[in-house]
Amino acid sequence: MSVLFTFPGQGAQTPGMLHALPDDAAVADTLAEAAAVLGCDPLTLDTACALASTRAVQLCLLIAGVAMARSLAARGALPDMVAGFSIGEYAAAVVAGALDYGDAVRLVARRGQLMEQAYPTGYGMAAIIGLDPAQLEPLLARVHGAATPVYIANLNAPRQIAIAGSEPALEAVMAQALAHGAGKAKRLAVSVPSHCPLLEGAAAEMAAAFEGVFVRRPSLVYLSSSAARALFDPARIRDSLAANMAQRVQWAATARLAWERGARLALEMPPGSVLTRLTAPDFTDGVAVCCDGNRGDSLLALVGRERNGSVP
Repeated sequence: MSVLFTFPGQGAQTPGMLHALPDDAAVADTLAEAAAVLGCDPLTLDTACALASTRAVQLCLLIAGVAMARSLAARGALPDMVAGFSIGEYAAAVVAGALDYGDAVRLVARRGQLMEQAYPTGYGMAAIIGLDPAQLEPLLARVHGAATPVYIANLNAPRQIAIAGSEPALEAVMAQALAHGAGKAKRLAVSVPSHCPLLEGAAAEMAAAFEGVFVRRPSLVYLSSSAARALFDPARIRDSLAANMAQRVQWAATARLAWERGARLALEMPPGSVLTRLTAPDFTDGVAVCCDGNRGDSLLALVGRERNGSVP
């Protein structure tokens, strides 16, 4: 029986997310470390205005994930494995001991900047619910072109898929999807076309940003949602992190992998509950729960029961 910590990606952000973290020493230290690297107070990054920036969003998600995991660890709640969604992979790598937190803050600031510069306006992502990839791919093929690029980006669940591309292409695919039986099609709170070939150039620059960064073998199981497999080799983890902005997220396969490797409690770090909802179908005989909206002592009790093998 194992405990999985999950770390959400862009789109989960909410104003005030850093201010809502526990008021304890572990969180305060995590915020202070980020401030020292960034040269500014990270608590200024989680306003509604600031979160219009991809860079600010990604930094807030990194900080929130690491801070909450450290807060839980300080009270004895430790994971056996970790998995992150997109930018959440950086927080997962820190908690797994593969990447120093200070390096992660610098890298994520650069990552957000590169993505923002590559596509400052006119691009984004959308979720299509109710169609599988085989049904959706022909609809993308009808729309995709030099002026209207669009790609499958995230395989969140068997019939929940995110697409990325230009705004006209997204709107066209959403309309076609609804006409072909999708139950829902909606734009996501992501202002760049993540996890598709449009970001291959930025990913190459991100690889250069990793030069001189020391990546270690993780001290626990690190599940890459880009590869949908456990990664242990530091070079593979480094390359996966650098490239993940241009790679599909295979969350459904990653959740199944965690279950197959023995995880029976999936605990989502803040903010939000997106990964909890996506992970729950694979944890039918276990528990998928998020930190947001749950008392700290209840979360500690869940982890303790899992350690004792009594989580249903």
